Amino acid sequence: MIHFIKLNRIPLLLTLISMLFYVSFAYDLVRSDFVKLITLYAGLFFLSYKIIQISKGSFWLLAGIGILFRFVFIGVFPNLSQDFYRFLWDGRLLVQGINPYLFTPENIIDNLSTALEETNKITVYQAQKLYDGMGSLNASHFSNYPPVNQLCFAIASLFTSKSIIGSVIVLRLLIILADIGILYFGRKLLIRLGIEPHKLFWYFLNPFIIIELTGNLHFESVMLFFLIWSLYLLHKRKWIWAAVLFGLSVSVKLIPLLFLPLFFQWFTKQNFRKGFFKLIGFYLVVLLAIVATFLPFLSKQFASNFLATISLWFQNFEFNASVYYVIRWIGFQTIGWNIIESVGKILPLVVVLYLLISTFFRKNKSYPQLLTGLLLGISCYFLLSTTVHPWYVATPLLLSLFTRYKFPIVWSFVIMFSYSAYAVNGFSENLWFVAIEYIVVIGYFLWEVFSFRRNETVVL
Repeated sequence: MIHFIKLNRIPLLLTLISMLFYVSFAYDLVRSDFVKLITLYAGLFFLSYKIIQISKGSFWLLAGIGILFRFVFIGVFPNLSQDFYRFLWDGRLLVQGINPYLFTPENIIDNLSTALEETNKITVYQAQKLYDGMGSLNASHFSNYPPVNQLCFAIASLFTSKSIIGSVIVLRLLIILADIGILYFGRKLLIRLGIEPHKLFWYFLNPFIIIELTGNLHFESVMLFFLIWSLYLLHKRKWIWAAVLFGLSVSVKLIPLLFLPLFFQWFTKQNFRKGFFKLIGFYLVVLLAIVATFLPFLSKQFASNFLATISLWFQNFEFNASVYYVIRWIGFQTIGWNIIESVGKILPLVVVLYLLISTFFRKNKSYPQLLTGLLLGISCYFLLSTTVHPWYVATPLLLSLFTRYKFPIVWSFVIMFSYSAYAVNGFSENLWFVAIEYIVVIGYFLWEVFSFRRNETVVL
């Protein structure tokens, strides 16, 4: 009995220390204090590793600890991102029955909209505070958040239409519920694949996920909840409901659209003709689910605004990129200016080409091979992107837990170096930190590839 108590004191102590670190991170940290940020984060990452290592046989204990850590952030404003102000803005428009895609916050604040004469009649409670909080760059662009994501914003505004912190709490609860859903369906899928369920805690207890998603209110968790639920049902051969959930995932974040070609071999592996018709049916149901969510907002102006905003991410914005920064440097050396507008159009085509090659020439017939294909596809996309915000890595991180790869876990640690760009005197990226991040990630990935090939356990 004494030995049993001693064993259990260790995870309890580690949990209490982690709680103190999370409290400091949530309530006593400003984004510009990079030294404190990375120190706290490194400590939390190590503590999470030890908690998982010691208690990996106690699934529900680890689940409880993960939920406890998330509730440390419940009543605090995000301190690493200001995007939530735009979430609340869009949500408050939506509950009034106003289409948030038709004009920018700047239009409404300055009464400059020429598209709608009714702009002067629109009222957003605490409009100036939300406008100032989101920043001029965000406020000058149309919303690019898909409809199911907008629904989450509307729910927050519906319950707390006159309280910013109240809306933040509602959004945070939605994200926590989504993470619990990921834990539930992720565990079921891991068991079906013959993988130890405790691997899932590299998502659920990872401080990267707790801080970036729960803490800073990024909705990758809701997108991943629908995606993992969809993949679980697909493994059970319930492809119609899997397609519906996949469509909902796309309507939270568009990124799962990249995965669609990769299902080709898995559907057609046994009977090509029958499987091909099922694949087409899967694609049609996904499309119908997406269209159904967009239907209330559809108009010519919506399409123009939405597509224009999406294109900005490829041709105007740049942050924490890898391959693109090398190409940009070459551009400066050869022609003397930033070639983002041209490269931003080409790199997505390279990603599409890779996905098509992977679809037809890489083995994606078994479910582990399919999941590995999804992981490598999304990783290729981010490595070729002009903008890679930290929370983007949540997708490859979760997918990696269903494969043999661990490089996204490493990425979830070094991605935090990107916050060195937010200094007291303004935004300025430290390219040495960017280089370290990607050298470590790509280096670890290549080491895994060669290791797998030596052991003949994974075929790329």
